[in-house]
Amino acid sequence: MTHLAPMIHQSHDLLPVRPPETVSMRTRDGVRLDADLYRPDAAGSWPVLLLRVACGRRTALTSHYAHPRWYAARGYVVVVQDVRGCGTSDGRFRPFEAEREDGADAVAWAASLPGSSGGVATYGCGYAGMAQWLALAEAPPALRAVAPAFAGWDVFSDWAYEGGAFRLADAMGWALRAAAEAARRVEDGTGHRLLSDAARRLPIDDEIPSRPQALRDYARYSHYDDWLTNPVPGPAWAALSPKAMAAAMPAEVAVLQVGGWYDPRLAGTLDAHDLLAARGRAPVRLVVGPWTADGPAAAPGETPTLDTLHLSWFDRVLKGEGADRGGPVRLHDVETGRWHDLPAIPPAEAVLHLASDGLANRQGGRLGLELPDLAGLDVVVHDPRRPVPTVGGHAVPEAAGRPDRAAIDRRPDVATYGSLPLDEPLTLAGRVALDLWVEADAPSFDISAVLSVVRPDGRVLPLTQGHARVEPGDPTRPLTIAMRAVCATLAPGSALRLSLAGSCFPAYPVNPGTGAEPGETRRVDALPITLLIHSGPDRPSRLRLPAGPQGRG
Repeated sequence: MTHLAPMIHQSHDLLPVRPPETVSMRTRDGVRLDADLYRPDAAGSWPVLLLRVACGRRTALTSHYAHPRWYAARGYVVVVQDVRGCGTSDGRFRPFEAEREDGADAVAWAASLPGSSGGVATYGCGYAGMAQWLALAEAPPALRAVAPAFAGWDVFSDWAYEGGAFRLADAMGWALRAAAEAARRVEDGTGHRLLSDAARRLPIDDEIPSRPQALRDYARYSHYDDWLTNPVPGPAWAALSPKAMAAAMPAEVAVLQVGGWYDPRLAGTLDAHDLLAARGRAPVRLVVGPWTADGPAAAPGETPTLDTLHLSWFDRVLKGEGADRGGPVRLHDVETGRWHDLPAIPPAEAVLHLASDGLANRQGGRLGLELPDLAGLDVVVHDPRRPVPTVGGHAVPEAAGRPDRAAIDRRPDVATYGSLPLDEPLTLAGRVALDLWVEADAPSFDISAVLSVVRPDGRVLPLTQGHARVEPGDPTRPLTIAMRAVCATLAPGSALRLSLAGSCFPAYPVNPGTGAEPGETRRVDALPITLLIHSGPDRPSRLRLPAGPQGRG
């Protein structure tokens, strides 16, 4: 049974901190990596916390975490290092390509720094989180713990694609920022200005929305074309991905993962926890809270900072201080603000069936416990000139969260299916999936699925979502869409709503219907697509949830 998880607050005797020192190391292939070193100004030795960043060590210091001085004052040596080709470090930045070897070299080097006790832990979010996984796969002996946040597990499915669709807004925004930094390093002022401006306002209205002019002109600075033109898993992706290297990761290293309900990489975070918890001998813990990839989002209840979570974890696994409190999985309830402790992530096993009289995009269909006796067919027309926009959720980091999507659900190109209002509270905590019987009049099409809570006051607030791109020949009998996980306690009078559409732009490119790749598709090439959504005894479309509905369904 889930319960309110205690928040951890510990007091520390603060130590004076030396002025920061800039220190450098050489990788095994001779590349110089620069870092800033923070350590207590006192006699003794301390564990080392290593943060390796791709966004410049000076600007990255307080974006998600307290300043390194904060950790140093609490008895840690802190090293913040620019990865290869970033900040002031030498080399060329190519995402994830060198992080396994460079990370292991950095761990060994950090363990030998002045004031080090010889044990090293890593921390960091996003790219810095993936860099930790890759270093762990090299099994450096001094590494005692890792703490990846908002990192994911697989570069293909957590960073570049989702459900077969390119992560347009997320991937483009990061590529433009990285390219702007590469232009700055070679003093290309014009390129830096154009790329920086494009990153602030994504050029998704270009003739080729998925491959805008700025990225075509400055492709030499970016990995973007490599990702855009490689839409299927394979050896090139596996060479970059911790998921493919899991067998090499030592089970003796403690793992704390932090994920966010509005983080684009949450699905991979959950997959990594499931695998490592099943085989690990060291502590493995997962915390999922009301965070986006860029930090906290507005949410009910008390939300601990990443620093309090990390400090209590590092104190326990590196210093043997503090109690082991809470379960292996801790989830924030987006409706009540409470925290729930679980032994594992519950699977999607309970079922709600879709039913309709053919007007789900007009007056709504139904979600119910019983399989409907009659067949249902809903027809939804996707118009590429007016794609259904992305509203909240996880897929556009700059606009992530839980805005009211009631107006979007009233569009005629959105089919909705709702449950009856609940008679008593219902807690959903775990994975969600959708099995949808669907077909279209085009060789390729997209399905965007959003699960929301309909509050008694009429607001429609997203809980989770999923997206799938169907390519020519893909099976759709049924089409299974993974919809990430959820933790929410629905109040009496609330209801569930499933919303289905043929687009979710700019989170994912508008599907032209032809099967052409996004980087080759002009806006003028896209065609209208008619979607047929089936339900009933012969084609039982169904929503799978981590807990069965209570009260009326």
